[in-house]
Amino acid sequence: MNRGRPRSGHVDEAVADAVRALLAEAGYQALSIDGVAARAGVGKAGIYRRWRSKAEMVFAVVVHGPHPVAPADSGSLRADLAALAERIIGLLSGPYARLVLPGLTADLSADPALAARFQAGVIDAERALVAEILDRARARGEEAGDDAAFVHALLLGPIYTYLFLAGGEVPPGLADRLAGTAVAALGTKESP
Repeated sequence: MNRGRPRSGHVDEAVADAVRALLAEAGYQALSIDGVAARAGVGKAGIYRRWRSKAEMVFAVVVHGPHPVAPADSGSLRADLAALAERIIGLLSGPYARLVLPGLTADLSADPALAARFQAGVIDAERALVAEILDRARARGEEAGDDAAFVHALLLGPIYTYLFLAGGEVPPGLADRLAGTAVAALGTKESP
């Protein structure tokens, strides 16, 4: 069954370039789907086939798309979680993320339908990535628990707080401290 034309990588790149340019020029609040379509030289329908809202489009371009990838298996749960926390810090510390996330957070708070889609599309994918890390640890014989939602919140919450609510700087060693806290909170015994 033919489901239409395949997605064009050119459109994805043009939209991403337009989003970043418009964010740099005017910020998140002033950015619009119309403006992105005009800057990218694509139709709005092409954008709406990919994302249902400005918030979803911007998050996918600036932070990560719908399928984040787990860090390489390091051999221990703590090291895997530390690598993931470092990746989160890097993603949320980027200049575009700093322009976007405060406004995106406000949009999510004001729009329950958007928040539900964001939960289903972004948060659930991130939690699945954490679950993959926990599964790997269990496969190695570590007692890793299975509360991916808790581990996700435990990693993301402090990082978001430091970057967006408490001065904008992450203290040195935070990723490892968060990984150690998560391992301890799960009641797991670390592998040697």
